[in-house]
Amino acid sequence: MAEPVFSLRDFSVSFDTQDGVVEAVKNASLDVFPGETLAIVGESGSGKSQMMMGAMRLLAQNGRVSGTASFRGTNLLELSKRELNEIRGRKITMIFQEPMTSLDPLYTIGSQIIEPIRRHRGVSGKAAQARALELLKLVKIPEPEQRMDCYPHELSGGQRQRVMIAMAIANETELLIADEPTTALDVTIQAEVLELLADLQRRLGMAMIFITHDLNIVKRIAGRVIVMRRGGIVETGTAKEIFASPKQAYTKALLEAEPTGRKAPPGKNAAVMLEGRDVQVTFHLGGGWGSAAKEIRAVDKVTLSLREGQTIGIVGESGSGKSTLARALLRLAPSRGEIVLEGRSITRLDRKAMRPLRGEVQIVLQDPFGSLSPRMTCGEIVTEGLLVHEPQMSAAERDRRAVAAFEEVQMDPALRWRYPHEFSGGQRQRIAIARAIILKPRIVVLDEPTSALDRQVQKQVVDLLKKLQAEHNLAYLFISHDLAVVRAMSDTVMVMKDGKVVEAGPTDAIFDA
Repeated sequence: MAEPVFSLRDFSVSFDTQDGVVEAVKNASLDVFPGETLAIVGESGSGKSQMMMGAMRLLAQNGRVSGTASFRGTNLLELSKRELNEIRGRKITMIFQEPMTSLDPLYTIGSQIIEPIRRHRGVSGKAAQARALELLKLVKIPEPEQRMDCYPHELSGGQRQRVMIAMAIANETELLIADEPTTALDVTIQAEVLELLADLQRRLGMAMIFITHDLNIVKRIAGRVIVMRRGGIVETGTAKEIFASPKQAYTKALLEAEPTGRKAPPGKNAAVMLEGRDVQVTFHLGGGWGSAAKEIRAVDKVTLSLREGQTIGIVGESGSGKSTLARALLRLAPSRGEIVLEGRSITRLDRKAMRPLRGEVQIVLQDPFGSLSPRMTCGEIVTEGLLVHEPQMSAAERDRRAVAAFEEVQMDPALRWRYPHEFSGGQRQRIAIARAIILKPRIVVLDEPTSALDRQVQKQVVDLLKKLQAEHNLAYLFISHDLAVVRAMSDTVMVMKDGKVVEAGPTDAIFDA
């Protein structure tokens, strides 16, 4: 039998917190063989990502590891930083769950892809540029020559993830650790990326560890599966065994979890909360790498009307304009057309005039880690909006509201003293939802709010959002590429492509015909 490329033995990860030591991973052991895809699944907070972060020695300062993490027989935990950096980024690479926090906002994506190529291959700048362009074409970035000169914020979430994949495969790695690499992608792009990874794996003989909460992906790509819960490995087997005859009750529960139910439409007399009339957003891209400057119509004359108690689901592939439309409606992106909030035109209001209205409309972003300050406790993050919109409130009352908000998103209020890096992606998203609902808004824009969550937690969050909507008659603008979640959440669906609305109507009508 072939020797494993990568092994963990009695591997543990812990964090020193104000509440004591938190054990994130407990005595885990695994092997990954050349050319194999090993999937690691489990709910948010089960230790999937922290296990790999610990093995790569990428933990926060308060993190500790024990046991062994071996690559080709070498224990990574015993290497000097210089020796480790000869392996990381070349022999072992990682694709992270949140691309916006992994990409430097001050550098173009072209320069960020070029850097690891030059660092590990020692090639000329011209050769590195050619390789970077080749990689962008390989991961199917549209108009790659122009995108080389774009900054991360100018790309969609899915496009940023594809840039991360291009960086990871730049040096023909031996082991690719993919941490939720398709979280931000719509189903069509997701299929392309999975096929791309499978093709690279066949061509390079690359081993892959695929961390995910999406069991449909696991079924398609994995040879073996490890199921984790509360830091421990509870079940291991081939993908066929796990799906056909799971042995553990927890594994069965994971396989059965799915958002369900249908959203009833609001009453005919429900007040219109937010309107957009012929909304248009245009980006201007400078020329580069021999190409001319170009104008991109990200949102092209879109009209919508959101009523009290209504949920409009906006779906479409990455780069279709879903998130850009939402930012324009919130006056967070320059746009043309008319925007009306609760009967009042806000199209020409300046920043100062908009500020009192911000409490009425809140947003939950796709990338929770990028939107949560690493220097603030989660309690401070959740109550930050109260300092702006209810400045007369006492510290004790703010803390009481924070406790209530944590309970509403099904988190222990005692966790409010911890920092964002101490939580899983799913837990961070719930903190972001708590920050939005604490202000008791009338409208909430939910930009991929469940994309980082496993199916069990996803179902809980969908139920929670429905409950909050029913209790407070909230209006939701729900952006997602997950059609099962959109169907469970929305009473109306808009389908976008290339900045335009190509179809809209009641949810059942769109899904059934």
